Amino acid sequence: QVQPVESGGGLVQAGGSLRLSCAASGRTYSSYHMGWFRQAAGKEREFVAAINGAGSQTYYADSAKGRFIISRDGAQNTVALQMNNLKPEDTAVYYCAASKLIYFRGAYSTEGGYDYWGQGTPVTVSS
Repeated sequence: QVQPVESGGGLVQAGGSLRLSCAASGRTYSSYHMGWFRQAAGKEREFVAAINGAGSQTYYADSAKGRFIISRDGAQNTVALQMNNLKPEDTAVYYCAASKLIYFRGAYSTEGGYDYWGQGTPVTVSS
């Protein structure tokens, strides 16, 4: 098992950047696929980005593509989400999740494709 723990959220002005970090607790999770989701007030949780266990494949929601970058540092058991050119509509609680699926490509954008979830870190983008 892994216990994702998010950090790095905060308040940022529109057009600015934030880097979120997701760290494993107690053991390596390099063999897990990782994803970032977000949930804005009054909305459903939505997929943002994902990366496979090897770090060789990344996936992005249309809203994130071109602005956000997901990466992983296996030595630190950390997955990062670099968010650039932030917009007010990016305001949400961001969650990190880990997947133990072997066949990840078809499930990376669904909550059901993940087994372990962090508590979330809030991001607020002011206009």
